[in-house]
Amino acid sequence: MTESLKADSTVFVVGGSTGIGRGIADALLADGRKVVIFSRSRPEGLESSPRLVWAPMDLTQPEESRNQLAEAVGRHGATLDAVFYSAIHYGAGRAPFLSVTELEWRRQLDVNLHGLWLTLQGTLPALSRRSPALFVGISSEVVYNAGPERSGYAATKAAASSLLQSIAEESAEPAVRIVQLLPSGMVDTAGIRRRRPDDFDYSSYMQPSSFGRISVELVRSRGEGLHGQCLVVTAEGEAEPVSLAPPVSQSRRSA
Repeated sequence: MTESLKADSTVFVVGGSTGIGRGIADALLADGRKVVIFSRSRPEGLESSPRLVWAPMDLTQPEESRNQLAEAVGRHGATLDAVFYSAIHYGAGRAPFLSVTELEWRRQLDVNLHGLWLTLQGTLPALSRRSPALFVGISSEVVYNAGPERSGYAATKAAASSLLQSIAEESAEPAVRIVQLLPSGMVDTAGIRRRRPDDFDYSSYMQPSSFGRISVELVRSRGEGLHGQCLVVTAEGEAEPVSLAPPVSQSRRSA
């Protein structure tokens, strides 16, 4: 794709200030796209790139989030080629089901599932006008393995994956191609670091940048040939269908 065409290409990254979302945003910026990050916290580097835009959004406030999406689509919808949904609420930590508060459960629903629904509702019409366009959801191994003491996280991520798969199955040749990505192992992110001891060794963890190459390839091709696929991404940036690379459970056994 020529530089002039890239300059007319906008990508939304919901949950893009840190973690996997930021790894995706940085790779797309480097590829010449305009990137709009939706997040509660201000992304670093806003001043260094005129193609990086921040849209403050708190997905636990659904009406405000709906309005923020509508405003962003109004500003950038004419060039919107792809949306990545990477927002996540892990919860305070792994805990038995009866120890999880209703407030935490509702926050996981708001961010992990309802936020995805709001984003799809708010962006699919604009994406359809740029056909073929792309919507990518960041999935998790819990969709396939669940695991103990992760009830809210596992339930909401499984529901989110099923939502995207259902939409993908509505059309064999869609205006918007639906693809899901998930890491093959644990990823070193700010959200994970908040749940680990200060002296924890992250040397075996993936980096958010591992998602950069496949994200650029997906946007360049608009997900051609991958509609409805869920791809497992390795630390080296390789990606294979989940049917060929079943994700390994990251659960710890309960004491």
